[in-house]
Amino acid sequence: MTVEQIPKLSQTNLFKPIQVGSVKLENRVVEAPLSRYRNTSDFVATDIMLQNYADRSKNNGGLLITEATFISEQAGLYEHGPGIWNDRQAQAWKKIVEKVHENGSKFSMQLWNLGRAADPALLKKFGKPFLSSSANYMSEDSEKAAKEAGNEIKAATIEDIENFKQEYLNAARNALDVAGFDIIELHGAHGYLFDQFLQPESNQRTDKYGGSIENRARFLLEVIDLLLESFPAEKLAVRLSPYAQFQGIKGADSIINPIATFGYVLSELERRAKDGKRLAYVSIVEPRVSGDVDASGSTSYDSSWIGEIWKGIIIRAGSYLSDKGYKNLIRDVNASERTLIGIGRYFISNPDLVYRLKNGLELNEYDRSTFYGRHDNIGYNTWKNYGEVDKATENSDISNAISKPIPLA
Repeated sequence: MTVEQIPKLSQTNLFKPIQVGSVKLENRVVEAPLSRYRNTSDFVATDIMLQNYADRSKNNGGLLITEATFISEQAGLYEHGPGIWNDRQAQAWKKIVEKVHENGSKFSMQLWNLGRAADPALLKKFGKPFLSSSANYMSEDSEKAAKEAGNEIKAATIEDIENFKQEYLNAARNALDVAGFDIIELHGAHGYLFDQFLQPESNQRTDKYGGSIENRARFLLEVIDLLLESFPAEKLAVRLSPYAQFQGIKGADSIINPIATFGYVLSELERRAKDGKRLAYVSIVEPRVSGDVDASGSTSYDSSWIGEIWKGIIIRAGSYLSDKGYKNLIRDVNASERTLIGIGRYFISNPDLVYRLKNGLELNEYDRSTFYGRHDNIGYNTWKNYGEVDKATENSDISNAISKPIPLA
């Protein structure tokens, strides 16, 4: 496709202002949460993260969502991932939030508990058990790693679940009250802890947190209700992935269709909304994507039912820029006055993505091999704005100059 054929999106709903919770956005382009692993070894945000979010919030005016951020040591841990469970971590994030706000954009933090997707060896290093909704592994590799680490998976006890709830509350306070985020988003998607409770394949419990759809949804809804006791609903959000087949989750192949499971969850959120507690948004991973890859053969699934149940703001994310004509994006954002579009991979390679989409400019192609580099700057802050010389060639020392990121607190 030639540059002339790239559509300008300035006249679509994508560039109409919209109220989301307590914040007014200038557009409906959202930077989706992107795991990048550029924190310190003790999970503190760094200077290169400040630069990364600053670049993407400049001349933007929309919403950015952080990379998924651990609520506690027990929440899982991956090396050089971000945390928000202590004051030092929150103070580091505060500097990034202030820069995003200074640039005129808004910021949401995604809160994360890995459950059975965690690294059992790293959990053991921090003296933590390997917990999930039930004592079943997501894969043979996970089982092998747990046994080699001497940290085999266990079903969370009722006491563990109560601790999880308090950890979410603590993380929310750090994110909203200390760091100053506009919104917090619970990561309920892609086979992580909330999803492990929601899905019948991963949840084999026989107590009040297992069995029926109501019981499997209880943990997520209890956390939401706990947060609603301390924060306005407009400060809270949740992400769901009804169709994702990722980390042992079966999506449409589940023994219980995702419309039944997630229709109930959304109905409960809408019921709370009608009682005056409407969340800022619900983020939905479209059927075109499963985890960190494009799904195959799933584009025929119709997710329009979500908007029929949940009457609030919806962020839809999932391979919207893979089609260079942006047909899916234009169709979905224009179909509803309450739809925002989440973009992930192309926000990595285009710090000025909002400007490019508005003006129909060619995009930098992303490089998947650099997505998950640990504690380095390659493929992170080396991408150019439109019309600039490639930063990596303009300054060959850029990677070496900040190859050891500095903690912000």
